[in-house]
Amino acid sequence: MSQTPHYATAPEDRIPFRHKLAYGAGAFVNNLLAAASGGMMIVLNLGLGMNPAVVGLLGALPRLTDALTDPMMGFISDHTKTRWGRRRPYIFWGAIAAGVIFALLWQLPEGRSQTFYFTYFLIGSILFYMGYTVFATPWVALGYELTPDYHERTRLMGVQNFIGQLAYVVSPWFLWIMTSEKLFENQVKGAAGLSIVVAVVAIAFGVLPAVLLRERLKEVAEAEIESVRESMRGAILRNTVSFFKGFGVTVASKPFLKLCLATFLVFNGFILISSFQFYVIIYYVTGGDQNLGAEYAGYAGTVSAVSTFLVIILVTWLGTRIGKRRAFFVSTGLSMIGYALKWVCYNPDIPILVVLPAPLLAFGLGGLFTLMPSMVADVVDVDELKTHQRREGMFGSIFWWVVKLGMSAALLGGGYLLNATGFDVELEGNQTGRAIFLMRLFDIVVPIIASAIAIWAVAAYPITEERAHEVRQELERRRGQAGAAPA
Repeated sequence: MSQTPHYATAPEDRIPFRHKLAYGAGAFVNNLLAAASGGMMIVLNLGLGMNPAVVGLLGALPRLTDALTDPMMGFISDHTKTRWGRRRPYIFWGAIAAGVIFALLWQLPEGRSQTFYFTYFLIGSILFYMGYTVFATPWVALGYELTPDYHERTRLMGVQNFIGQLAYVVSPWFLWIMTSEKLFENQVKGAAGLSIVVAVVAIAFGVLPAVLLRERLKEVAEAEIESVRESMRGAILRNTVSFFKGFGVTVASKPFLKLCLATFLVFNGFILISSFQFYVIIYYVTGGDQNLGAEYAGYAGTVSAVSTFLVIILVTWLGTRIGKRRAFFVSTGLSMIGYALKWVCYNPDIPILVVLPAPLLAFGLGGLFTLMPSMVADVVDVDELKTHQRREGMFGSIFWWVVKLGMSAALLGGGYLLNATGFDVELEGNQTGRAIFLMRLFDIVVPIIASAIAIWAVAAYPITEERAHEVRQELERRRGQAGAAPA
């Protein structure tokens, strides 16, 4: 690999570790709600007998509302002016709203029709994701502005991703918890009880970034907003024009689109077959024993989550040594090897082998969500240099909307893909050989192909460390240091 300039991080650009932990608390809540909202939906199939395709539809439809709410929330956050800043009020109240609605969502009455469950869950999910957006979009945007340093951004995102992975240490056991006869009467009641615990934890940790952090570019952003407002008349016209103009400029950024595409592919290639791992382990590795299958799935998930901590440390270090783009190639390539190993290690004769691919699989999402947010922060600086506006909220909202849009498609497609294998829940442990083969095949091939295309997309990403350093110098010369307060 060719040598590139390497710039040391100035002391004033360092984020205090306690502030990194506070920002990481938001990552824990973000991951916990995402893992719970997706992972617990298997109860709708196994506990209530709903068709997998219908369950997939329930997972997909509410996320389509994010096409509007996410960019709108990003715009609102970017253009909010309060004594507490642009982001913090939304983070505080959004965490509370998302937690409360999530708990209510899973209080499902038994003995009702599938139409009732579909309607109840669809409406509840839409409300939940609206609250989730109010919390998550400003939280993501806040992270982009906590430091202007190329490498400190990677360290910040490494810490937040490290803390966020704690959610994935416990989430693989959600199915086991909900299924446990010692804890709950049935899976539906298990989901109701578990959702309350998730909600309380989400609220407690979700408000911490709002309480403990400050916005470094608050005054700079407010000055830029006022300069735009002075050239436009009428609040409605001003905001409408500003929203669509900002949206258009954001989606026209080629480096940003490359990052969105790569994230869409790696993350949603994983999500598309995420439930397949449970089905393969339950119906192939353990022969249809749900309790034993859930136990082995818990082992594999926990090993993967614990391994991700080491992966994040390694990828963070690697990103500050060889660059973010090259570190992405390494981490994604190793995850592809892990997916391939599933064919051998998911073995009915030696069930415990399901844990062996887990450490390599951890490189996929562990590397992705350490490097991509840091790279988006660099893109925000390039955008400010070009447009004279800070739009962390718009960039963050569109980036995560792409992720969630893909998640919707993946959840929807996953249900139809499972039906295409010939899987029938009524057959329990007597699934056909064709169904088992196709479940195993899709579980491996889909994420490998998606990851390979993602590597191709990032290959031409243009913002190197040297370019990021040049952009920062130009921005600071133009706006000075006024308004860039400590985080």
